[in-house]
Amino acid sequence: MGKPTSSLSLEPIDRLAEKVQTLVGVLERTRAELTRASEDNARLSQEVDVLRGRLASAEDQGAQAHSLQTERDQIRVRVTEMLEQLDSLSL
Repeated sequence: MGKPTSSLSLEPIDRLAEKVQTLVGVLERTRAELTRASEDNARLSQEVDVLRGRLASAEDQGAQAHSLQTERDQIRVRVTEMLEQLDSLSL
């Protein structure tokens, strides 16, 4: 049995170690980006919920405004009818 040759180079192992370190760096950056994206997603979800609430409130106010406009038009018609009746009595 012969002894292992001393010509065995550590260069391939060093390159592999560098690649592993690079991969670890990429993985850490990806995790950080994922964390940021998750935080942004949570923040945006909260903003969407707030905006949905505002939209519901605005729609409700719009319906109330329409109802008040209808009521005002009905009152205008009734007042006009009363004024016409008063005018006809003055003759």
